[in-house]
Amino acid sequence: MKKQQLLLLIIFYATVSFSQNFTRQDTLRGSITPERAWWDLKHYNLNVEVDLDTKQIQGSNLISYTVLNENNTMQIDLQAPMKIEKVIQKGKELLVTSEGNAHFIHLIEEQEEGTTQKLTISFSGKPPTAKNAPWDGGFSWKKDSNGNHFVATSNQGIGASIWWPNKDHYYDEPDNGIDFAITIPNGLMAVANGRLISSETIQNKTTWTWKVVNPINNYGVNINIGDYVHFGEKYMGENGPLDMDYYVLRENLDKAKKQFKQAPKMMKAFEHWFGPYPFYEDSFKLVEVPYLGMEHQSSVTYGNKYENGYLGSDFSKTGWGLKFDFIIIHESGHEWFANNITHIDVADMWIHESFTNYSENLYLDYHFGKKASSEYVIGTRRLIKNDRPLIGVYNVNKEGSGDMYVKGGNLLHTLRQLIEDDEKWRQILRGLNKDFYHQTISSKQLEEYISEKSGIDLTEFWNQYLRTIKVPKVEYKIAENQLSFRYVSIIEKFDMPVIAIVNGTEEWIFPSATWKTKDFSETIKSVEIKKDFYVESELISE
Repeated sequence: MKKQQLLLLIIFYATVSFSQNFTRQDTLRGSITPERAWWDLKHYNLNVEVDLDTKQIQGSNLISYTVLNENNTMQIDLQAPMKIEKVIQKGKELLVTSEGNAHFIHLIEEQEEGTTQKLTISFSGKPPTAKNAPWDGGFSWKKDSNGNHFVATSNQGIGASIWWPNKDHYYDEPDNGIDFAITIPNGLMAVANGRLISSETIQNKTTWTWKVVNPINNYGVNINIGDYVHFGEKYMGENGPLDMDYYVLRENLDKAKKQFKQAPKMMKAFEHWFGPYPFYEDSFKLVEVPYLGMEHQSSVTYGNKYENGYLGSDFSKTGWGLKFDFIIIHESGHEWFANNITHIDVADMWIHESFTNYSENLYLDYHFGKKASSEYVIGTRRLIKNDRPLIGVYNVNKEGSGDMYVKGGNLLHTLRQLIEDDEKWRQILRGLNKDFYHQTISSKQLEEYISEKSGIDLTEFWNQYLRTIKVPKVEYKIAENQLSFRYVSIIEKFDMPVIAIVNGTEEWIFPSATWKTKDFSETIKSVEIKKDFYVESELISE
């Protein structure tokens, strides 16, 4: 488990009120239940055999854990139609009772506090086929243009328990990583997270063994199967040489060698802004898959058709979005925000997506300049819906609005303006990845951290942008050389300063809910609120 005060977490989650629209299954999936809280996950050893023709899998998961408090019931998650076949601990088969997708293992051996224990879960079944990967999750069973099987998993949101048994909650990650053994028919390759340890062929099957040594979130665990070829490079990063490996379909090798030249450029920009890549020991990979892509830890999956933009389009409509491959940049940014720093509860998923949306902006800033990055993030603003708050409902596996991407990127861009010191802002971003290295955190922790390091009380800023759908609006009036202004559509005490461009000159103003005035030395002919601030504005006629 990443370093947390578990008792405080349980108390925090216990204070959250539940909507009557959520079910018992939502609570079992989304909360730190007593059957989860007493044990600390240390390691997974996952063995999976994939039958490519019948689309079925079978395998086992050896789970190592430390006992935090004595208990004899353990919750493990596995979603139907997948089945737990049996559970063994110290040679004894254990009773398993089920409540939907939550399975309760009744332990026989004494679970003495402080001891490390192991048990093995055997499982099998036909996992769901993803209808629209990666958003709905499951297995993508496809074929390449040569008729070879091309298969991949993706399971953000729906959960890794859609295909393998695990402790399916974000708060606890295996401290010592995961070992894989993936058995498939000869002639294809299985690629997973971490480093390739070995491949062993017995008759008509080959077992590919991969190893991750760092903590890893469940949804970041993946397997990919195809007619892969490999190429790679060593990148001299902040922590020394980093292996950057690329696994692509044989037919796309030439395209990949050209397009993936952006990967070291990404690494250079993000190590500058966010600090060292968090998983040097496990390497960095881009792996081609038959869907758009996802942020699997040390195994970033790629399906953007070897084009710049998002499948060739520019979200910002500025042209800057076509200067980079969206999937390479965005999904790799998640190595810092999602994989290094992981939310405790999916209600705080904005931590993952807002900062990674913002990473697109910072990539442009590093390689094309501040003007490019500003125009890009402002250009994406048109996509914001303000339908729901960015923070979701705690303890029931419910994320916030999809605005966590673009609105989140824009609120962080706004925050950069408030801090008014780009080096200080960079050190805050690097500090997050250093001080919360390999940890799961809450939005509250992140909010307090940035407030402290910036020296600005951001309480109302966070509450306005994360917890409401209100967009602050600056209303202003002009009377010769006097500018009057105030905020509307705000929460109580919101008083964020903004820059007004008056007669072409930038001036800080400090709106609040009440009208304020500022006198200028000459007649005011033009006023514009600087677009780098995510606010609306309106001239009020007398």
